[in-house]
Amino acid sequence: MISRSHRLPVCKQAKALRLSRSSVCYRPRPVSGATLKLMRRIDELHLEHPFVGSRMMRDMLRREGSRCGRRHVGALMRRMGIEALYRKPVGRQQNETVFRG
Repeated sequence: MISRSHRLPVCKQAKALRLSRSSVCYRPRPVSGATLKLMRRIDELHLEHPFVGSRMMRDMLRREGSRCGRRHVGALMRRMGIEALYRKPVGRQQNETVFRG
């Protein structure tokens, strides 16, 4: 669709196709080996302890010697589609009307 060798600039080609220029120029960066190793360990720990969230996961990884923060662990868990399994709170429904008498 978009050709870098075309005489029309890339930004004009993107505009003609109604694409953002940043999505045309985006090049994904490869994931580092250390991050892959950390993701593999997070996956292993999640299989053993499916109820563990990012904070407890960070603590478990730190006990093993990994230096990582809660936000980094949480971002990796989101990227892998991992979520802590626990009973969600049962409360009032979102669309429920409250009558005050």
